[in-house]
Amino acid sequence: MTLRNILCAILLGALSVMHNTDLTLAAETAHADAPHTAAAFIQRELAKGRKPNRLIHEKSPYLLQHAFNPVDWYPWGEEAFARARELKLPIFLSIGYSTCHWCHVMAHESFDDPEIGALLNANFICIKVDREERPDIDQIYMAAAQALTGSGGWPLSVFLTPELQPFYAGTYFPPEARYGQPAFRTVLTSLHELWTNQRDKVLHSAGQLTAHLQASVATASATTAAKLDEALLTKTVSQFAASFDQQYGGFGQAPKFPRPASYTFLLRQYHRTGEQRALDMVTTTLDHMAAGGLYDHLGGGFHRYSTDREWLVPHFEKMLYDQAQLATSYLEGFQLTGNLHYAEVARQTLDYVLRDLTSPQGGFFSAEDADSPRPDDPTKHAEGAFYLWTKKEIDALLGPKVAPIFDFHYTIQAAGNITHASAEEFGIGNILHTPHSLEETAKHGKLSVPETEKLLDSGRQILFQARTKRPRSHLDDKVVTAWNGLMISSLAKGAMVLDEPRYLAAAQKAAGFILATLRDEKTNTLMRRYRDGTAGLEAQLDDYAFLCQGVLDLYEASFDPGWLQAAEALTRKQLELFWDENNNGFFDTTANSSNRILRMKSQYEGAEPGGNAVAAMNLMRLAEMTGNSDWAEKARSTITSAGAIDHTQPLAMPRMLAVLAFQLSPTQQIVIAGNPADAATQALRREVYSHFLPNATLLLADNGPGQATLAARLPFLKNMQPINGKPAAYVCQNHTCTLPVTTPRELAARLSKK
Repeated sequence: MTLRNILCAILLGALSVMHNTDLTLAAETAHADAPHTAAAFIQRELAKGRKPNRLIHEKSPYLLQHAFNPVDWYPWGEEAFARARELKLPIFLSIGYSTCHWCHVMAHESFDDPEIGALLNANFICIKVDREERPDIDQIYMAAAQALTGSGGWPLSVFLTPELQPFYAGTYFPPEARYGQPAFRTVLTSLHELWTNQRDKVLHSAGQLTAHLQASVATASATTAAKLDEALLTKTVSQFAASFDQQYGGFGQAPKFPRPASYTFLLRQYHRTGEQRALDMVTTTLDHMAAGGLYDHLGGGFHRYSTDREWLVPHFEKMLYDQAQLATSYLEGFQLTGNLHYAEVARQTLDYVLRDLTSPQGGFFSAEDADSPRPDDPTKHAEGAFYLWTKKEIDALLGPKVAPIFDFHYTIQAAGNITHASAEEFGIGNILHTPHSLEETAKHGKLSVPETEKLLDSGRQILFQARTKRPRSHLDDKVVTAWNGLMISSLAKGAMVLDEPRYLAAAQKAAGFILATLRDEKTNTLMRRYRDGTAGLEAQLDDYAFLCQGVLDLYEASFDPGWLQAAEALTRKQLELFWDENNNGFFDTTANSSNRILRMKSQYEGAEPGGNAVAAMNLMRLAEMTGNSDWAEKARSTITSAGAIDHTQPLAMPRMLAVLAFQLSPTQQIVIAGNPADAATQALRREVYSHFLPNATLLLADNGPGQATLAARLPFLKNMQPINGKPAAYVCQNHTCTLPVTTPRELAARLSKK
């Protein structure tokens, strides 16, 4: 009998739980209290005379959303663990995030219910965790849920012993039995009886599960002799092709999640090999995502994922990490194809972040919620209310000249244009999407393409201005170091690819804020989260790796040597805190915390890239930029440490395979000799960014203070000078350089040669 069967037999086999990230079975509205910010929510609840629980002292917007539940919540920490040991009670661990629709549903239905609250308080020690603040805790107990049930999702509901060992798990539980799921009351009552009457069996099975998880981590971390070569990369492209949706793009059917790590790999594989299907899979996906409801056609930016195959009906939350990575994907698509629409989608996405997700200090907020007050009745909340339109609204706002063209282009219908399972939830609302091309719309309206484009742009502007008057979704205003690193990287690239200086200024301001506010200058140690004037929480691998990537991209976009120095300092600290001396690669967390039953390494790249993959690429780039051969070896060891997963599950870690592709390819160094403030120098740098050059590093030779240090480490830089007073570009392969060129046109010809 397998471990899963043993546990299920012991742990109430009658409790059948649906575990699904995309729960679209009902039309419940979310938590009725979702103001624009957590601070406004707290003020409103206090004004009602509601008594807060201990979460009122936390900084996480997600935890603050639960600060007025009748549940006696604890934050993750020793106080809760000690109380569980003292009272010999099991722990109920609830993990979610502030923009999670079904987290809101469970909060409204169950955690706001006094009877369920009393049941929880009497029989469990209840702990709330924001997965975005503590991805390490979420990762451990999501692995436990998957081992117990075969799947997972949020809200994540896990029951633990006082020693933090899991023994039962589920996701969303309704208060009453429905959808084939047991009532939360039944789950709580049955588990309390089990703990009371069969505690030895529970403790034994929890110990078995913990041992199983620890063994799995040890196996995944063990070194392997698996061969990492071109054949593996070719095999991975074929596996992506096997699950690719030829009609609508993306992989699999529904729900569909953007997964930029896969686009990163496929674009690099196309660039290296010319394999057309690798490019086609990405461009088809980019085209359909930008045409569908996943994309906000009025305000820019992408929603989290699509509930359907066609990318039409999203869950409407907007996450910072999606904006950062998808903007980069569209920028790279533009570099490779010259498709101006990709450039425009990237621009609108970056503009959305600067407009709606940027703090006054320069850091970037985490997310906007899927649920918002209904424009017709702000006392009620509904998913997507901020984004949906009725035909009557649109026609009244746009008038008889623009509305017919707009309605055709975006398929606006009186009965609503949502025909999927969620249609009842959205009523007669319409989601803007563009199944018709601009040319088709022009033909339909008997207009020229420029006339049509002008009318549609006018319509979008009118609706956007009208939408600004609607009540907004809840804003998760915490600043996460890792996600800010991704956004800094995207803005730095956008500044050069789109020739937009304000993106560079925003990236520099954000990086300066993070390094000044979330870094201890004496130790160079990072913190993970800033909110409400306070920085806190121990940073994890992705915080260091993603921020390092961001400042490296800032160096290449600005030629300010301070950013390169910051990247080196972050890398040294990262190696000190996270390097696995026994098996190579990086742990996701430091060794400091005693309140974790596992120290894990990410084995899957989903919504975010893997910390090990980004760290390995940073090491590769830094080795090229600084001549540090030890870092190059560390990068190779990190790639090798993931070899077993890459061979058995090549689709699990595509970003790591992109780093392998870098390792297997000739490296290119592009050096521009000149004054970085000079317009001619900047023109050469912009020319570099007009090409897709994933195996290149960009350096400045300016005879400035940092030049001597770089030249001492990279001897090939010593003789690189401007030519006849003009900035010059040197294109080198494996540090062997061609003759310099001084014009963008000459540089373009040089870069186009493979």
